[in-house]
Order: sequence, then C-alpha cells, then structure tokens
Amino acid sequence: MRTPLITRPGYNKLKAELDYLWRTERPEITAKVTWAASLGDRSENADYKENKRKLRQIDSRVRYLTKRLEQLKVIDPSAEQMGKVFFGAWVTIENDAGEQKRFQIVGYDEIFERKDCISIDSPMARALLKKQIDDDVTVKTPAGEFEWFVTAIDYELDES
Repeated sequence: MRTPLITRPGYNKLKAELDYLWRTERPEITAKVTWAASLGDRSENADYKENKRKLRQIDSRVRYLTKRLEQLKVIDPSAEQMGKVFFGAWVTIENDAGEQKRFQIVGYDEIFERKDCISIDSPMARALLKKQIDDDVTVKTPAGEFEWFVTAIDYELDES
C-alpha cells in the first residue's frame, strides 16, 4: 500500500502534466485521428492505428492522474519540523566508510525520473523518520542491515 502523500512541487508537476495532456496533447492527437479516419479504409491506415493507440494511452494517463490527484494529500513543511526528519526533508547521511548520500523523502508519485529522492514507503525513509542530526540509523532491507549517520536535514519552506 502506497502512502498517499505528496510535496507541493510534486503535486503541481502532476497537475501540469494532466493539464498538458488534456488541453494540448489530446486535442492534437484527436485531430490527427479525425484526419486519418477521413482518408477512408482504416484497416490499412497506419496513421489512424498509431494515433488511436496514442489516444488510448493519453486517456488512460488522464484517468489515472485525475483519480490519483483526488487521493493525494499535499504536505507542506513547517518550521516546527526543523531539526527532525519528516516527509519532504532533504537528508544527508554518511556511513562508516565515508560514503555520503543526499536525497529528499517524497511520495511514490514523485520518485520517477528523479535520482535525488526516495519514497516515504522505502526502508531507508522509514528508518530515518523522526531522526535528528548526529543520530545513528539502522536500515533493515532485504539485502541486510546497514548503519548510517545523519549529517544534515533541510526543508524547502514556502515563504509565501
């Protein structure tokens, strides 16, 4: 089960994708389908078949985004969270070998196409929640247990 949380920038990105698909891409593909259908025999019409396939993909994504945006809860960081790891935090950790990692803890819908974040549902994020700078963290994964040390915690506060 995925936790239905999302950061404000992540929510805005999904809304922008939905808006683009609905207002720009779908009308363009619909026009191409209409044009290709007007040429006659659809059984041999590659333009018609390809654009119908694209239209089905767009409609599927629009349905998913519409439903998902209704389910998501936007979490904005607050000043009270400073100094502890919560949803939306940028966390820097280090292990005994000196290896460092820096990432943001975000919702499932935000982890795609990004290499600088982890899902709130991941073992690492679960282990880090409520930790403070200088805390040791044991992360239990299917690959074993790993020890990390929290070196920094930051939030992007919206000052508006």
